[in-house]
Amino acid sequence: MRTTLKRKGKKVDIEIDTVFHEDNWRIYQDIYAKSWKPSEEREDLLEAFARREGELGHLRLGIARADGKPVAAQFWTVEKGTAYIHKLAHIEEANPLSAGTTLTAAMFEHVIDTDKVTLVDFGTGTDAYKSDWMEHRRPRYALTCLDWRQPSSWGAIIKQSIRRLAPQKLRS
Repeated sequence: MRTTLKRKGKKVDIEIDTVFHEDNWRIYQDIYAKSWKPSEEREDLLEAFARREGELGHLRLGIARADGKPVAAQFWTVEKGTAYIHKLAHIEEANPLSAGTTLTAAMFEHVIDTDKVTLVDFGTGTDAYKSDWMEHRRPRYALTCLDWRQPSSWGAIIKQSIRRLAPQKLRS
């Protein structure tokens, strides 16, 4: 990764906003729409969240440009010593530039050196790129508690029992 950043890092310009700017939010939305990512179900909620985080000083919106054209964008927030990575996207035609990698490196540098965070949280998921950036993985577990004495729980109990009894091939 260091080699990639040395070779390709100078091919893109990085801008990181810490307050909400309408024009950069539209650029973020455009890049996200052109990326491989599925469309957002409620873009209005995400935008309202970004606006509020901007008002609070928590927003970190990164845009990478190649030859002046936006090619990658990332939406992070910072609060109480932790940087939270919410959304990452890049335009696939820009893959040879490694713009997403360069932007991620710049975002890390900003939140560590400027914001002085002690933790960067990639959220849930097992995307391969996450292991490129992280030293440790923190597994998360979900616990479901059901009271068999409550008739409203019976459907979920039956469903869980069937899943446990079904052969592995049928579970997926």
